[in-house]
Amino acid sequence: MTREELIKQIFTKKTFLCVGLDTDIKKIPQHLLGGEDPIFAFNKQIIDATAKYCVAYKPNLAFYESMGVKGLVSFEKTINYLKGAYPDHFIIADAKRGDIGNTSTMYARTFFEEYNIDSLTVAPYMGEDSVVPFLQYEGKWVILLALTSNKGSHDFQLTADQSGERLFEKVLRTSQKWGDKNNMMYVVGATQGKMFEDIRRIAPDHFLLVPGVGAQGGSLEEVCKYGMNKDCGLLVNSSRGIIYASSGTDFAQVAAAKAAELQQQMQEELEKIR
Repeated sequence: MTREELIKQIFTKKTFLCVGLDTDIKKIPQHLLGGEDPIFAFNKQIIDATAKYCVAYKPNLAFYESMGVKGLVSFEKTINYLKGAYPDHFIIADAKRGDIGNTSTMYARTFFEEYNIDSLTVAPYMGEDSVVPFLQYEGKWVILLALTSNKGSHDFQLTADQSGERLFEKVLRTSQKWGDKNNMMYVVGATQGKMFEDIRRIAPDHFLLVPGVGAQGGSLEEVCKYGMNKDCGLLVNSSRGIIYASSGTDFAQVAAAKAAELQQQMQEELEKIR
């Protein structure tokens, strides 16, 4: 999906919601557990219920890899279902890969050739040669970790060098030599609030993937106030707040209601810029 196609989807559907498919076998409704593939059954119902309220889905690989081969089968079935039933939705593999060049090349081959996914989250800590292999695929996106929402983000990401430049700022500035706004996004946690202003000073036009709204306490209004640009420039992710809103047989309907609530808030924010 190109940048222009993503922007069109956002303003056509009046949403920039990304639904996180962090599907934990220990948290899904009990009545699904007797089926052949409860993870895929859960995902399919969540997708069908929320598709009209979002523009993207983000399965987190850790939840699938924790189940070994059968978890990866569920992941692949989920991806194939999305591509077949909802081809206009952006798919993000939240795998946080990044290693020496030849290893990153294999990771890129896995997600961009084997699974043929739109985008992949990548850790930039090992530098240029660990990121560039992912950028060799036309029409695919790298989503670099920049300023995350977890408590430990302060351990490294906010540390400054002698010039006063903080590590996340160096990541933003340096990485723009490798990719551009058409193939690179950044992960910025919703809990960072006014720090979005600092992000936008360095990366005014890039899309930002924003986790942390909902269960982690991030404010959608604050994210939009400081992080939105003229093209929206945001994909705001909600995982637990949507997919685990109910543990009963009505889980899909309740997920749809939660997604619809966020979509309405997002529509209001989009109306401010268009």
